[in-house]
Amino acid sequence: MAIPAVPKRKSPKRRSETFIHKFYKNPKIRFAFALLLADAVLTALIIAYVPYTKIDWDAYMSQVDGFIEGERDYSNLKGDTGPLVYPAGFLYVYSGIQYVTGGQVYPAQILFGLLYIVNLGIMLFIYVKTDVVPWWALTLLSLSKRLHSIFVLRLFNDCFAMTLLHLSLVPLLYQKWHLGLIIFSAAVSVKMNVLLFAPSLFLLMLKGMGIIGVISALTGAALVQILLGLPFLWSYPIAYLSNAFNLGRVFIHFWSVNFKFVPEPVFVSKKFALILLFAHLGLLTLFAHYRWCKHEGGLVSFLRSRFLQNQLKTFPPNKTHNSISGLQLLKREHIVTTMFTGNFIGIVCARSLHYQFYSWYVCSLPYLLWRTSFPNIVRVLLFAGVEVCWNVFPSNVYSSMALLCLHVLILWGLWRAPSEYPYQNNRLQKIK
Repeated sequence: MAIPAVPKRKSPKRRSETFIHKFYKNPKIRFAFALLLADAVLTALIIAYVPYTKIDWDAYMSQVDGFIEGERDYSNLKGDTGPLVYPAGFLYVYSGIQYVTGGQVYPAQILFGLLYIVNLGIMLFIYVKTDVVPWWALTLLSLSKRLHSIFVLRLFNDCFAMTLLHLSLVPLLYQKWHLGLIIFSAAVSVKMNVLLFAPSLFLLMLKGMGIIGVISALTGAALVQILLGLPFLWSYPIAYLSNAFNLGRVFIHFWSVNFKFVPEPVFVSKKFALILLFAHLGLLTLFAHYRWCKHEGGLVSFLRSRFLQNQLKTFPPNKTHNSISGLQLLKREHIVTTMFTGNFIGIVCARSLHYQFYSWYVCSLPYLLWRTSFPNIVRVLLFAGVEVCWNVFPSNVYSSMALLCLHVLILWGLWRAPSEYPYQNNRLQKIK
């Protein structure tokens, strides 16, 4: 099959005229801009009138002070909440924040307020581009009391990690896999929770690129981690790897929002952790086989076809080879749905969700709800129910049990939703 000719690129003037035309013709774009402005005003009012709550800021600054003073042993970078447990990107980000703000809370709140608006702008861009959620439902992105608190009243590093993660989705929408992987890796360097998106991203890469392209993109992502961690890897590699990438941490039962109803001895047990791990892997496999790769004949069939495709590249081109080797462009809706659903599965199976962890998925909730077949009123009620659970402080048996039930109901809705064809019709790209 012949590959269609690449269309000529539009000039900057032409692109600006197209944007202005879309702005006036598409009410969703106008509403998104109005929502962004209104939320900017709301965020400013929150910073001005709602008291800041000290949680991790002093610990962040203590850890940054040690780094700036020349300490490269991760086991010696500590704060009042304990040792540093985030990768090196965290230190660079908060060193920059300390330099700009002088370590003062109020200027940092303003900076995080700007970050919140940037994150909201990125999410509105994704929502408008995918056109899954109706214009009025975009308001849900601005209605989370807890998310505003996480950004401008708590100053958590989750804010930077998730903003970078959301930013990485933008090049992915345009099939710019290498750039997307670099930004994704930068997000991981701030906080490791971003890896919850990794299984979905890997599957999408296999769909959108050849094996060589996947390997080169992963190499670029790994190089980002090596470069950022180089000062620590060079001096104290074991201390850095064991602290920054510790996958065996056990969180405190008291702060759990989702499994507070589980007795603490069970909550901290390895058996409970293994059950959740197997549930996580099992759900990812089921969704990959029956949902994300349904139109390719299932996960095993898809992986076999990719391996066969890679083998065919060694043969001289012919008609059969050309028809198989062309990679179809993925629909934007499929990319975003797969990424958000994979992350949500990780949320459902997480042993402990602290209050700041709500930022890991709240921005994707409206999108996920509109990928289900629930009526609009049910979608809104589910969003409101999740928000209420996250605003119960401290969490209790009933709020955590309600949150788990809401999560499972949303996941069931995603499972039962109609499966759409993932590829853009008749659009091919060369294997990279």
